[in-house]
Amino acid sequence: MVTTVDVRGVPHAYEITGPSSSSTTLVFLHGWLLSRAYWRPTIQQLATEYQCLSYDLRGFGDSQPPARSPSTHPLLETASTSVSAPVTAGAVMLRSEASRSLSGRDRPPGYTPADYAQDLVLLLEQLHLANVWLVGHSLGGSIALWAADLMPERVKGVICINSGGGIYLKEEFEKFRAAGQQLIKLRPRWLCYLPLLDVMLTWLNVAHPIARSWGRQRLLDLVTANREAALGALLESTTEAEVHALPQVVARLQQPVYFVAGANDTVMEPKYVRHLASFHHSFQYRGDNVIEIPDCGHLAMVEHPETVTHHIQQILSHGGTSCHP
Repeated sequence: MVTTVDVRGVPHAYEITGPSSSSTTLVFLHGWLLSRAYWRPTIQQLATEYQCLSYDLRGFGDSQPPARSPSTHPLLETASTSVSAPVTAGAVMLRSEASRSLSGRDRPPGYTPADYAQDLVLLLEQLHLANVWLVGHSLGGSIALWAADLMPERVKGVICINSGGGIYLKEEFEKFRAAGQQLIKLRPRWLCYLPLLDVMLTWLNVAHPIARSWGRQRLLDLVTANREAALGALLESTTEAEVHALPQVVARLQQPVYFVAGANDTVMEPKYVRHLASFHHSFQYRGDNVIEIPDCGHLAMVEHPETVTHHIQQILSHGGTSCHP
């Protein structure tokens, strides 16, 4: 059953399964322009063993903010000129640094991974969940790492799916931001009714085409994502400062952290997953905290749900120790 809870003025949609024999709750975080829906196959297999919580990040899926004028938000004021003149990384960095001078609870919510991690802190507090493992996909993995850093007493471990980074490639990031801004601008509601567009999305960023129902879900999530959140999460998570901060977060974490990579992932290549994983103490020069799934693209939990579930079960059965599951 879908329920909502207010987090910093935005109703957050979430689903939580019933209690289990385990004291651990698994919390699932989705990636950019996606929603909690992609975790359902995994949760269906894990719910008998663990309580599972999935939710939509602020501005995505069913967690839509109240309507307001775009001009009230500094990021959109900067971006309102046109997408042909993209928001510069410097402008976003200045805004991010200024907002960080305030505490996470006091400042207006932004769109960095740390901002979304603060949302999760408040969500878990309201739901009275104190013994959790975070499972995050892509951008959701970065958010999970930041959240583990913010609340080490509450987060017992992290599993990142198709999530890595820590290397800033200026030209590549500029191209990605420009393409992302165009995508956000050119997504009218009628796209949902365009014949065969959902079929095209079954081929996007995956090793083999996924079921058409997932293509429809991707199209729906693309069209319904809040413009401010979609643009903000894109720009604020890909600045040079943010990219370089993530390895520092991983290096600070004392909890077990695992990384699951897709061998054929062209969005987050395995080499970038291993790079970020290498900053954690459990890497031990042998990659003990990295698991690579063959014949898999950027949507591992949809492409290979049984394999992802198996690895999660193995990690938790080992208590999160550094031995390879």
